[in-house]
Amino acid sequence: MAVPLQAIVIALLIHVLWGGNPVAVKFSLLVFPPLWTAFFRFAIAIVCVGIWAKLSGIPIWPARHEWPALMLIGVLFTVQIASMNFGFDLTTGSMGAVLIATNPIFAALFAHFLLAGDKLTVVKGFGLLVAFVGTALVLMRGLGDLQVAHGVWGNIILLMSACLLGGRLIVSAKVLQRIDGVRVVLWQMILSLPLFALGGTLFESISWDAIAWEPLAGLAYQGVVVAGLGFTVSFYLMKRYTPSVIVSFNFVSPIAGVLLSAWLLGDVITGHLWAGLLLVAVGLFLITRR
Repeated sequence: MAVPLQAIVIALLIHVLWGGNPVAVKFSLLVFPPLWTAFFRFAIAIVCVGIWAKLSGIPIWPARHEWPALMLIGVLFTVQIASMNFGFDLTTGSMGAVLIATNPIFAALFAHFLLAGDKLTVVKGFGLLVAFVGTALVLMRGLGDLQVAHGVWGNIILLMSACLLGGRLIVSAKVLQRIDGVRVVLWQMILSLPLFALGGTLFESISWDAIAWEPLAGLAYQGVVVAGLGFTVSFYLMKRYTPSVIVSFNFVSPIAGVLLSAWLLGDVITGHLWAGLLLVAVGLFLITRR
């Protein structure tokens, strides 16, 4: 179907909301360590997506032949989310917003080798180059400075998480050819919960004495807005119109994330970060445009 203006506006809004995820994670980390943050986030999201699936009449329980693929995606999902939260904990929200948004770069590379009919074109290749240069600028203090920017380990971990996310999206694309998308999204979260709970119990402690509205709001935002509302609305748009309605606006998320980090977290946005952000956004636009 032709994409109406209201669908484009909604897609833009969803990507702005996704851009706020790093800020929400930073707030939740004030009380809940990375693994517990992931556990509570997806416990909330499971309820939201499960209710939507029930109201939509979508079967939730997988068939026997679907379990191996779902378990593989569940493991990839767990590792990627855990590394993302650890990365956010070790760097600034603005840095994290840009670095995690580079996942389409890696998705395009994985798709070139793993998905038939999704090869790199000259425009996509140029977009990859521009985005990689932008990522390098974000990681470095400037063109003439070889010192790694603030939060070296957090930045490296987040870049690894973005790579894992790009790979997981391509694996999911292959799985979605034979399994309903709602079951894929729902069960990757369900299968991750025991792993997050086990890791949190063994290695982390929740700072209950520091509980306040900001960490709770951060968890609610991640679970209800990002994983719940974001998924249901984007899935509706992709099913009704075309997947490009969503992916074409990927460049909006890092911009929104940087601006929200400056506003709500007090991050100082330096010149190299602005330059890197601009290049990453342009590169993502070239990679994902129709």
